[in-house]
Amino acid sequence: MRIRLFFSLIGMVLLAMGCQDQHPLTTSINGPSNKDLLLEGDSTVYGLACEGCNDSVVVLLPNDGSDPVRYDIIDATRAHNIRGNIKTGDWIGLVLNKQDKKVADLVVDLDQLKGIWCYIVMPKMRDYDKMSKKLQSRLMRNMPDSMKRTFLIPREYGFWLKRQWEASSVGYVPQVSTLADESPVVYPPLGYFVKWHIWNGKFVMISGKPKFDKENKVVGYSDVSNDTCSIDYLDEDSLVLSDRDGSRSYYRKNDINEVNKKAQAIANQITKAALKKSAEE
Repeated sequence: MRIRLFFSLIGMVLLAMGCQDQHPLTTSINGPSNKDLLLEGDSTVYGLACEGCNDSVVVLLPNDGSDPVRYDIIDATRAHNIRGNIKTGDWIGLVLNKQDKKVADLVVDLDQLKGIWCYIVMPKMRDYDKMSKKLQSRLMRNMPDSMKRTFLIPREYGFWLKRQWEASSVGYVPQVSTLADESPVVYPPLGYFVKWHIWNGKFVMISGKPKFDKENKVVGYSDVSNDTCSIDYLDEDSLVLSDRDGSRSYYRKNDINEVNKKAQAIANQITKAALKKSAEE
């Protein structure tokens, strides 16, 4: 009995230590305090999932080191408002019921949300959106297959959600305007992502226009904006976010370098092909 109690105490200590190591809201000697990292007005409750979580209950170890708290999630489970597959030790966020603070209306597994998420984009011919539908159809119908293979190359876009609410763009290629103008195709704009947050259960991505120095290093941002989305679905390999413009599905990737190198290679390939075509004309 004493041995079992001893190991139970050890387990609680390790879980508490894990809270400090994994939870990005923990105050750090060299970093910002937990209040500085929260968005203003965010009432999400953060902590680590403890043993005992199931389809009816979430047991949360709060960030302040206090005793674990049990929250009823029966209605949230029935309403499919559990985002991710909750595992013991995962960093999670709860949106509590306004009438009963022991009931969670939404649960998000934030450890599962972290990582690299991508989606596929296709380029369009330059000024394509300015053409009539009839002209667009004729252009695509009459375009040689060799040109389609050269210029209409899919690319991966996305973002990398990191610890401490840090984020970065995936598939971002800095464009040199003089070369980009030579290409007959343009890709959809990709934001330069810098931060992410949760605000009352919603996902917030913060982006800005990067300022580069002579060595092409980012030295600051301008035109900073916040984009807020609902998290419609989350599991190990799939994510669905939606906003007023619609929904988008993402798939998980493991290596950001692989995606970014491929994006840069595609951009270089299209630029070279465009310059060659321009020289021939």
